[in-house]
Amino acid sequence: QVQLVESGGGLVQPGGALKLSCAASEIIFSIDTMGWYRQAPGKERELVATITNGGSTNYEDSVKGRFTIARDGAKNTVYLQMNNLKPEDTTVYYCYIKSRSLERWGQGTLVTVSS
Repeated sequence: QVQLVESGGGLVQPGGALKLSCAASEIIFSIDTMGWYRQAPGKERELVATITNGGSTNYEDSVKGRFTIARDGAKNTVYLQMNNLKPEDTTVYYCYIKSRSLERWGQGTLVTVSS
């Protein structure tokens, strides 16, 4: 079964930057959408950013201008560059891949923004 492996989370000071990566364990054909979501304890999972096969991107309002999503189709990998991080960005981030035949979520990676 295809799995998504995330990396890049950690502790950073306010104003700092992190880059999250998510790679599929196997080649996935006909990917439609790749993205990142986040979920705080007791809250619903919310969209952070998505990118389609055609390269169209969508961002949650609070991250616009600070976060950038990118993909490497050949490697079935999606990235999230996070700049100017704020304490309210602290939570678990999940990657997501949807193709014609499957949907998969990563296991989550913790991002902590604190001084």
